[in-house]
Amino acid sequence: MRTGSAGSEGETRKGNDASVNMGFGSPLSFWEVTLASTVVLGFVLGLLGVYCTMPSSDYSFLKLPRTLEDLQILKDHLEGYTSDYTAQVLVGYCVVYVFMQTFMIPGTIFMSLLAGALFGVFKGMALVVSTSTAGASSCYFLSKLIGRPLVFSLWPDKLSFFQEQIARRKECLLNYMLFLRLTPTLPNIFINVASPIVDVPYHIFFLATFIGLIPATYVTVKAGIALAEIESLGDLYNFNFIATLFLIGIVSITPTLMSKSKS
Repeated sequence: MRTGSAGSEGETRKGNDASVNMGFGSPLSFWEVTLASTVVLGFVLGLLGVYCTMPSSDYSFLKLPRTLEDLQILKDHLEGYTSDYTAQVLVGYCVVYVFMQTFMIPGTIFMSLLAGALFGVFKGMALVVSTSTAGASSCYFLSKLIGRPLVFSLWPDKLSFFQEQIARRKECLLNYMLFLRLTPTLPNIFINVASPIVDVPYHIFFLATFIGLIPATYVTVKAGIALAEIESLGDLYNFNFIATLFLIGIVSITPTLMSKSKS
């Protein structure tokens, strides 16, 4: 009896120790810090290169939009540059979007609206889906490198839930990840940083991100064409749209549900 109690106590201690180690993570090595700093420096140099190749002008309007009013001002100024300096505007847009996604800076919805206003629906969709997927991928790899302490400190409960769901759905992981991307069940920022922590394979992450972002991106980019008519961001994602996303998400996991019921 004592031996059994000691064994169970030992297992409990091991479980607690494991959870503590996972929570605090390991200190960052020199190479991890160097690589993360290189990523930041690369974004800064890219933006600087775009800025230096633009014509001499007053660029005080260039800032990350935080409101629809800021976005309208930015759109009015950039329209004149887009036709004459298309390459610079495209590169600048892509670098900013990927940077925001990589470092979890809020406001990418304004960038999606801007893509529709400047480039139209189809070009804007291609631009947003590609840059959003690239930014999410960059966030995935950066989190895999140095993100474990951050994720455990910010979202411990969500991470436990996410890890449990991933472990239960190993055989149908693409369907589940696609469902998460299509619906607002979990925030996209959390999915980006937590996926490598709970061992979601990158090819699954990439496919689910690329495909799952298309419906919401279409709505946002299309709304950007009539930017002046939008009074608030709530106009974009009304009840009907959210319900439609959930319906598409349920369709995406229906094969998984059917296979489980058969088995």
